[in-house]
Order: sequence, then structure tokens, then C-alpha cells
Amino acid sequence: MSFNSSDDDSQQRFALGFLFALIALVVSTVVGVVVYKRGIAHAPVQAPAAAVAAPAAAPGVVVTEDVATVVVEGGVVKFFFATAKAELAPGANEALADVVKGVAEGKTAQISGFHDATGDLALNQELAKQRALNVREALKALGVAEDKVELKKPEVTQASGSNAEARRVEVILVP
Repeated sequence: MSFNSSDDDSQQRFALGFLFALIALVVSTVVGVVVYKRGIAHAPVQAPAAAVAAPAAAPGVVVTEDVATVVVEGGVVKFFFATAKAELAPGANEALADVVKGVAEGKTAQISGFHDATGDLALNQELAKQRALNVREALKALGVAEDKVELKKPEVTQASGSNAEARRVEVILVP
């Protein structure tokens, strides 16, 4: 009699284990589908280069997507970068046109890099520096002499605002 009882217990444990595994599989599948669909619905849409460059003249642009953009705002050229990226946005050369003219008139281009508050501070600082160096290289490619470009570390490198707005490099003209 004890032999049959042991067999029944073993079969019941197997059935319960199988049932719990099946429930876990169904729940994880449902959660996965929901997360995947939400990710697709909220994924940033890549705009053509002309559409990306268009906001450059619009003042007060708020950056919310995780794509590189460039904005000219009150004489300041602001390059916004995607997370963990240092590539310049399409339209960078056009946005720097007034800076190149100002340098030709005897001014100096001052470049400052900022970063967001997420992740490792040392890596963020290095990424902000690399972004500033990429902007400097873009100016040099447009004919600006290296001695007319100044890299300036801002007093507060960790900018306020959203993370997308904080990941930026600003270019201003100084006498």
C-alpha cells in the first residue's frame, strides 16, 4: 500500500510542477508581448535629413527623442546626441555656417560639452569630451583654423533638464 501512495505523490508533484511551469510560460509570454508592443509603439522614427535640419531655426526646441539633432538658438549652436553616441546630426555643417563666418571676422569658436546624469560619471565625461572634439573636427573640416577653436569645460558639465537635452555640445563665438 505504501508503494502506491508513493507513486501517487510522485505523480501529483510532477503534475503540479508541470502546471506551475506552464503558468509561468504563459505569464512570461504575455508580459513579453506587451513590452515588445510598447517598445515598437514608442520607438523613435528616423526622419529624413531635411526634416531633422528643419528645427534648427525654431527657438525653444525641446529634445525628447534619442536621435542626434542640431539647433541654432540665439546665436548658440547646440548639438544634441543620442545616448552613448558621439556622431553629429545631419545638418551640422549648415548650422555651423554662422560660426565659420564669425571666425573669419576674427572671433573664436568656443565649444563646451555637457552630459546627462545616467550611468558612469567618468564615461559620461569622456563621451562629452569626444563629442566636443567631433564638433571641433567639423569646424576644422569647414576651414576653421585649430587656433581659432577653444575647447572649454563648462563649470557644470552635468546639465539640468531632461537627459536628451543634457547630452549636448554648445558652440558660441567669443571675441
